[in-house]
Amino acid sequence: MITLYDCASAPNPRRARILLAEKGVAHETVQIDLRAGEQLAPAYRQINPQCTVPALRVVDEAGHGLVLTDNAAITAYLEARYPQPPMLGASPADKAEIASWAWRMEFDGLMPIAEALRNSSPAMVNRALPGPIDYAQIPQLAERGRQRVQRFFDELNERLAGRDFVAAGQMSVADITAVVAVDFARIVKVKPDERHSHLLRWRAAMAERQSIAA
Repeated sequence: MITLYDCASAPNPRRARILLAEKGVAHETVQIDLRAGEQLAPAYRQINPQCTVPALRVVDEAGHGLVLTDNAAITAYLEARYPQPPMLGASPADKAEIASWAWRMEFDGLMPIAEALRNSSPAMVNRALPGPIDYAQIPQLAERGRQRVQRFFDELNERLAGRDFVAAGQMSVADITAVVAVDFARIVKVKPDERHSHLLRWRAAMAERQSIAA
């Protein structure tokens, strides 16, 4: 049995949802209300002491289980257990290219958005980083984050010129992270515009995939 601890409004759980949908993996879902602070409550801390979502609980037929508490581990597990379709690439070259671009989509895309949001939102005072420890906001990081998001759109648009996918000519975790980052950027009032024609074409094509609505 596979259970995803999710939050419908958060970007990182969405990455796990899309991956599960792309691979057609049946699972149960438990919603964790981040706005209500449910991730910090004792019940969820017992599941994931890091107090973050997503988390994936896997229990086999013998009752042996494990809990995976980040997208890297969730992706590695699902790719190994459900290798088709390969979302991390098939050949050594494809695996390397996808790994490189998946990291760039996270570091240059999702992380700056989180930096901008968590260091500016009144709802996140003293919650500038996820997890069980409170950290104060740094307003300068919010401004830097917004600047980095603009640069991310420019670089992603350039990458997608003449390409249907971010890496290796196939749908992969790089596309998943990129879609989530592009969509989530609206939370910090940054979005692609007419200068990003390749990005917009790619995003429209992604919208036709059933998994993206997951």
